[in-house]
Amino acid sequence: MNNMPVQNDEISLKDLIKKINELYVYLLSKWKIIVLAVIVGALIGLTYSFIKKPVYTATLSFALEDDKSSGGGLGSALGLASSFGLDLGGSAGGIFTGSNLTELFKSRSMVEKTLLSPVTINGKVISLAEMYIQNNKFREKWNKNTKLTNIEFLPNSNRKNFTRVQDSVLGKIYENLSKTSLFVGQKDKKIAVINIDVSSKNELFSKYFCEALVKEVGSFYVETKSKKARMNMAILERQVDSIRGELNGAITGVAVANDNTFNLNPALNVRRTPSARRQVDVQANTAILTELVKQAELAKVTLRKETPLIQVIDRPILPLPKESFGKVKGAIIGGGLLTFLTIIFIMLRRLLNNLLE
Repeated sequence: MNNMPVQNDEISLKDLIKKINELYVYLLSKWKIIVLAVIVGALIGLTYSFIKKPVYTATLSFALEDDKSSGGGLGSALGLASSFGLDLGGSAGGIFTGSNLTELFKSRSMVEKTLLSPVTINGKVISLAEMYIQNNKFREKWNKNTKLTNIEFLPNSNRKNFTRVQDSVLGKIYENLSKTSLFVGQKDKKIAVINIDVSSKNELFSKYFCEALVKEVGSFYVETKSKKARMNMAILERQVDSIRGELNGAITGVAVANDNTFNLNPALNVRRTPSARRQVDVQANTAILTELVKQAELAKVTLRKETPLIQVIDRPILPLPKESFGKVKGAIIGGGLLTFLTIIFIMLRRLLNNLLE
């Protein structure tokens, strides 16, 4: 039987308190270094608060009214089910409803069209893309690159005519905006109000881009939702114009035929045939025109019904809310962070010295 003593690696509470006290005394001996870290950290944080520009957020909210979105009895049933916390899905109700509409605001196509919208800055009309480039001082970095020095994004320019380099730059701007500056969604799922937040370091850019994006998406949305109704109405209007022209020609033909048969011998009825044909054309075209006019008026009513209404509730108003890095906050965070790192460094250095000894 082995009676060798077993080494006990456990530390008692008394030893733990002793170790902590020794560490505390050691840190007190380094108080000058710690105080210096507090001062230096506070100065760094204060300097950062002066350098960091505030972020301005433009918020726009709107409600969407679409007569076709209710879905009749099915929509009522789904609404009743959702009130009990049941999500039955239901039909999509169109290509741009719900989350699809939210993603439409974030799509590259809509954002890039918005970036090419014109704005007036200091009496000069430029695009929002140029304004973004100026705000971020990209041209100062591009001066060293010959491919980028002559790049320019004119207002309302044709996207299809852009070069590969222009596509790359515009795509990079889109990535920056979609990841860090653009938020679209409903703050409350029970309320059918969509909010758009655009954040940037330039107050005017946030406001202009937010309003231009809503305008661009709204026009695209309304045009797409009512496209079939507008095509149908255009076809009916062309048909009405065509039949009206035929009717006018037939009426003129009747008058000409009657003039040719004036005081005609009653025995020569065959000479009256052109006049009779023209009268039949007049009657047929009149009936067709009457029906087409009714269909055209119905198409106008359908177009008004199928055209959704985007009602803006709140627009961004200057001055915009801004989020800035306060001086007191910067001094506290900077001083606290550097002090913590300094203490950790002092403790690790003491531990390393003890191990070497």
